[in-house]
Amino acid sequence: MPLYEHVFIARQDLSNAQAEGLIEHFGAVLADNGGKVVGSEYWGVKSMAYRINKNRKGHYAFLKTDAPAPAVQEMERLMRLHDDVMRVLTIKVRAHDEGPSIQMQKRDERDRRR
Repeated sequence: MPLYEHVFIARQDLSNAQAEGLIEHFGAVLADNGGKVVGSEYWGVKSMAYRINKNRKGHYAFLKTDAPAPAVQEMERLMRLHDDVMRVLTIKVRAHDEGPSIQMQKRDERDRRR
């Protein structure tokens, strides 16, 4: 099955538990349609470059998935309809990177990679 990476931004007025619950909810949507979540990360509340729906901050979440295209399309459709999700980005990748994403690595580890 194809491999995908998804990043979505949820509203800033959600609690951390509710934002992490969205990750589980959309992972369940993928599982119901024949896919699976390989890994997920909650990046926390971050400032955005510009306002989206009158919000300057948002809860960022990252998902690594292994799912057929119809399952990904259904998940994206439900994300766009969900009131708490402001933006969604999905990218098809050849292979998932091992370990944590760059957002989760320590600052000094990021500087060493440059």
